[in-house]
Amino acid sequence: MDLKQLSTFHRVTTHMSFTKAATELRYAQSSVTAQIKGLEAALGKELFERLGGKIRLTPDGERLVPYAERILALVDEARCSLGDEAEPSGTLTVGAVESLISYRMPVLLEFFHHRYPRLQVALQSTTCAEAHESVRRGVRDLGFLVEAETRHEGLETKVLGAERLVAVVAPCHPLNRASPVSTSHLRMFPVLAPGPECSYRSLLEAEFCDGAEAPISLLEFGNIESVKQGIEAGIGVSVLPEITVAGAVESGRLSVLDWQPSFEVFAQIVWRQGRQLTKEAQIFIDLVTRTTGQEKGSLIGLAS
Repeated sequence: MDLKQLSTFHRVTTHMSFTKAATELRYAQSSVTAQIKGLEAALGKELFERLGGKIRLTPDGERLVPYAERILALVDEARCSLGDEAEPSGTLTVGAVESLISYRMPVLLEFFHHRYPRLQVALQSTTCAEAHESVRRGVRDLGFLVEAETRHEGLETKVLGAERLVAVVAPCHPLNRASPVSTSHLRMFPVLAPGPECSYRSLLEAEFCDGAEAPISLLEFGNIESVKQGIEAGIGVSVLPEITVAGAVESGRLSVLDWQPSFEVFAQIVWRQGRQLTKEAQIFIDLVTRTTGQEKGSLIGLAS
């Protein structure tokens, strides 16, 4: 049994697919198959059952998984401890929600490109739930999220701060002349919202339905940019992260209302519990921590 075989075994169990493991590892599928067979021969145990085009772990394979994870984690820890002087390199895989990818990540990625040319940050758009699962399984190194919960089973969390949510309308909208604005005022108009990947959507629906005579249905408008265009066209109102509307408010295309939600969501980074952070992951976390929350103050009244 060697580390290469063990690493390949771990990637196969992560994806439960020889093909996907081969793609990620950039091996031929025959090489992955040979390594698994070599590991089975070394242990004298079958680790996978082949069922047509699918595989599943045998009881022996199930028992090996936590040992493989611990061994590989220790190897990563040793590399981090002995490699402090080396230039950050390799690939750091980060799952992030739309608002963070579009409005926070470009500056960070530019910094990484110039400061650490040998380190590639692979940014992948995802929902919070998908990010949780992929980081737990080791498919991604980090998750960069916006959501209300800050404790996640099997994950370590660094909370970066509250992500401000604001109600926005077109400058000509009648609510733009009101102050303050209540939720009952907002639900008098169509409420536009991003699709189901929106991390705070269920909280927003609960906010609008609380005290309403009938359930309020949000108008699903795709992504955040589509919602902003709908609001600019005067279709209704929306609640979006402040960072996503700052440019439109400053240019006078949108106005922020004097309204506060009853809930909070937080920008946060998650990684697998019990896993030693690599130097590259720690650099990413430190940079995001320094830059998050440095935006300008409240936009309320700026475009009124």
